[in-house]
Amino acid sequence: MDQNSTHSNPVPVDPPRHGEPYLLTPGPLTTANGVKEQMLRDWGSWDADFREMTARLRSGILALIGSNSGEFDCVPMQGSGTFAVEAMLGSFLPGTSKTLVLSNGAYGKRTAQTLARIGRDHVVVDKGDYLPPRGSEVADALKADPSITHVVVVHCETSSGILNPVAEISEATYAAGRKLLIDSMSAFGAIPLEMDKIRCEAFVSSANKCIEGVPGFGFVVARKNELEAAAGNCHSLSLDVHDQWVTMEKTGQWRFTPPTHVVAAFLEALRLHREEGGVDGRGARYARNRDVMVQGMRGLGFETLLTDRWLSPIIVTFFNPADKAFEFGKFYQLMKDSGFIIYPGKLTVADSFRIGCIGQIDERVMADVVAAAGRALKKMGVTDARPPQSALSERAKLAA
Repeated sequence: MDQNSTHSNPVPVDPPRHGEPYLLTPGPLTTANGVKEQMLRDWGSWDADFREMTARLRSGILALIGSNSGEFDCVPMQGSGTFAVEAMLGSFLPGTSKTLVLSNGAYGKRTAQTLARIGRDHVVVDKGDYLPPRGSEVADALKADPSITHVVVVHCETSSGILNPVAEISEATYAAGRKLLIDSMSAFGAIPLEMDKIRCEAFVSSANKCIEGVPGFGFVVARKNELEAAAGNCHSLSLDVHDQWVTMEKTGQWRFTPPTHVVAAFLEALRLHREEGGVDGRGARYARNRDVMVQGMRGLGFETLLTDRWLSPIIVTFFNPADKAFEFGKFYQLMKDSGFIIYPGKLTVADSFRIGCIGQIDERVMADVVAAAGRALKKMGVTDARPPQSALSERAKLAA
């Protein structure tokens, strides 16, 4: 568990204000005080000052993709992360397309659900909750079905915490002459996604994830030739990435009312991201958070869903203890009483819960999380935090 685990100049994080709990979730998350303060001013959405803010937002995101070729552009889209994912799918997948969806959790399943709803042909490779799709499997699927035009993968599947191997998936996709779209919602900003190293046609992320802004918009980064070719593809007026791009290029404005306060907060979050050392610095802090928390939780007897090889520095899934005294609702409340909001599980194979590693938190906070979990177990009368043997057997069988 040592990827991105060191950084020479860690930046101190802000404690929550006014008794706020830490949000140990994959977004919304705990934000810096300075990010919150940026939302105290109102902005005119058509004013030149706000148009300049939008331009800085777009260029700031592009600065993180590691490409100076000018091939890409950034298009922010109002709404939640799922809005932005649907915008990417609906805009870059023509009606004649057929998409291979790589699924290993709730968000891969949501991609397939979206494609079904918007009428795009697709097939699914479902790896369950424990394992990532591999490049060889993508190559086999594309060879078996020449009608597939696109591949879609979730970069970090936060229902399980798996960090999927997008580099080898990209290599397999383009070796077969197909196109790749990446849902990097919970990875971009902390996990490198450099366009000179990992090829894709477009990817999507959100303001309230690893950049540590607040909810209100997502953004699509896409090749300009793909943006041009997307004209007329989208099933939706408000989710049309091409039309949003054309309007921003011509006027500097959003087509419809933008989340002005969220944009202002995001620009401060971007500044803090740069100050921390960019993607490498942010990812290093998150990896330290994960390592301290996982070691401590395992010391209490908890078991992770995933083996170390696939643990992301974004969020970690733990099996619920088999002890009959353990009740997640009570555990959740005890953790909240200690100042930590954790996340319910989202698995189909086993009862679980999740603890996020992202946001304005550091390894000292994660040590406090472990201590709070230990106190909660004692209050509940849980003497053994190990999961059912059936869960461990299933993990071992699938990981073999």
